[in-house]
Amino acid sequence: MGMSWAYGPPPDEAQAHRVLHRAVELGVDFFDTAEVYGPFTNEVLVGAGLRSVRDRVAIATKFGFDIAAGGAPRGVNSRPEHIVEVVEASLQRLGIETIDLLYQHRVDPNVPIEDVAGTVGELVRAGKVKFFGLSEAGAQTIRRAHAVHPVTALQSEYSLWTRGAEQEVLPVCRELGIGFVPFSPLGRGFLTGAVRQADFHKSDVRSRNPRFQDAAMRENLGLVETLTALAREKGCTAAQLALAWLLHRGEDIVPIPGTTKVKRLEENVGAADLTLSPDELAQIEAAVPESEVEGARYDEAAMAMVGL
Repeated sequence: MGMSWAYGPPPDEAQAHRVLHRAVELGVDFFDTAEVYGPFTNEVLVGAGLRSVRDRVAIATKFGFDIAAGGAPRGVNSRPEHIVEVVEASLQRLGIETIDLLYQHRVDPNVPIEDVAGTVGELVRAGKVKFFGLSEAGAQTIRRAHAVHPVTALQSEYSLWTRGAEQEVLPVCRELGIGFVPFSPLGRGFLTGAVRQADFHKSDVRSRNPRFQDAAMRENLGLVETLTALAREKGCTAAQLALAWLLHRGEDIVPIPGTTKVKRLEENVGAADLTLSPDELAQIEAAVPESEVEGARYDEAAMAMVGL
């Protein structure tokens, strides 16, 4: 996402492709995009960047927003005919014959999830899609969708400072054999310790995020400082410790940290080599208790689309 949108001015295409190629060299084989990233431009970038290694990677993309002619999302849209249109367009932009994993980006309260699952099931049978996923869906929605067509993965925000999925959603996924894909596993960069003040570019979504406002950030920085101290004792970075904690939550957890820099990519991948003891895991959780995080993870409008 960050290669095209959301975190201020994106890198140029050459730099983005260098990151993609280096990721594949390091063994990364799962890449995530969406029509709304850009919008549209990120699918083009990812498709072109991975074309030479298509047989070695899985590409996931998402549908579910109503995007105006000018490019601005104006709500959700998971009408069956719209899903079919989006998939055809995504295939063209990605330059591939089949989408490996197709997510509904946000639940559409005006379209029964059974209709969504049924439509994606038809696309699977047609060879346009391999697997069906949901994003930020609630437990009952997951059950209803899975009853119509198997849900392979759920993508939702999950990190040390966002742990609501542990209450109902993650248990349901494990009951049904659905993989869990945490996005923003580094708290939109906050858990790396690199974000110290709220001086974001106007196009950066964090400039409007409640957790990144001045007062909230001051409160939350203390949590990151404690995490950084633990990482120093472990001989790693705060980012690596936060990712390693997630990886230790189970083999069904596949976090997708985003970056636009090769150095950060290499740092993130290094988290997979860390082994944490039960005592260390407990120390990490105590360092960043969710109950002490200041601010909601989205503004009110965005939160209204979560957990439906």
